[in-house]
Amino acid sequence: MAITNGAVDFLTRSLAVELAPIRVNTISPGVIDTGAWDGFGEDGKRNYFEHISSTNPARRIGTTDDVAGAVLFAMTNSFLTGVTLKIDGGEPLT
Repeated sequence: MAITNGAVDFLTRSLAVELAPIRVNTISPGVIDTGAWDGFGEDGKRNYFEHISSTNPARRIGTTDDVAGAVLFAMTNSFLTGVTLKIDGGEPLT
């Protein structure tokens, strides 16, 4: 996953230069409460979310509203380009 995320970040920066003045940004979400985690089953999902929220600095799981807010920010800030917004509650810091 780290290699893929690094590649996307590099591609974002490269495309921002290559396509300028068109702005290019990406959103890199962490653990977000979506149906993607339903395969864990109810107990598995709850246990996983409890573990993640107890160890990340935000002390909670992300929501789709968190991601949507980041997308709106990236879309409406006309001076933002070449940036990967990490919407992950600071999880990689731990």
